[in-house]
Amino acid sequence: MKTYFFYTLFILIASVSLSHAETYTKDKEKLFSIQSDTLKIKESFNQDDTSVNEFLTDRLKPIRSNFKRINSIKKWSSIKKKDIEGESAEGGEAVFYEQKGRLEKITARLYGEMGQVLTEYYLLNGKLSFVFEKIYTYNRPMFYDTKAMKENNDTEAFDFEKSEIEENRNYFEKGKLLHAINSLDCGAPFSSDYITEEQKRFSESFQKLLKLKNEK
Repeated sequence: MKTYFFYTLFILIASVSLSHAETYTKDKEKLFSIQSDTLKIKESFNQDDTSVNEFLTDRLKPIRSNFKRINSIKKWSSIKKKDIEGESAEGGEAVFYEQKGRLEKITARLYGEMGQVLTEYYLLNGKLSFVFEKIYTYNRPMFYDTKAMKENNDTEAFDFEKSEIEENRNYFEKGKLLHAINSLDCGAPFSSDYITEEQKRFSESFQKLLKLKNEK
């Protein structure tokens, strides 16, 4: 009888613990959903591309003009959203912008507890033309509030405004990466190996997004 009592007590405690764990997980997911909606990296809008130097100015001019044209569009013919799965711990979302039946722009957002990434893909004549990648690294994990700060004798809680920001601008000509600019770099041209790797990275990501767009 005593054994049965302790067994029943153990099951009850385990059930309560599991219930609390599930509640915590749901609360965390709900909080993350709210924060993801309110703490999004802003998309480019009515924005000129920043010219850091005069390198390849003439060849970059049509790419920059196309970037300004597309990000200045206020009303799109079609905007479709799809979830991105398997790319980050906290999920992501892709948005496809079309004007008069032609795909002009894709944005991809990936979320994590320690940061988020917004990548904007711009097309010119149906080909990849410009990729603007914005990387935010948070000062603390997203769920690190003032209570956690005090418990850990820390001096900072999570603050989106204190994120470290990195921006990568990538210019494509006829499908090939022509030039890249990184906001944390000194501005010197990158090596051919770096350009090759970045072209592969963005081209593969772009193709995955096109595939996602066509999935039903």
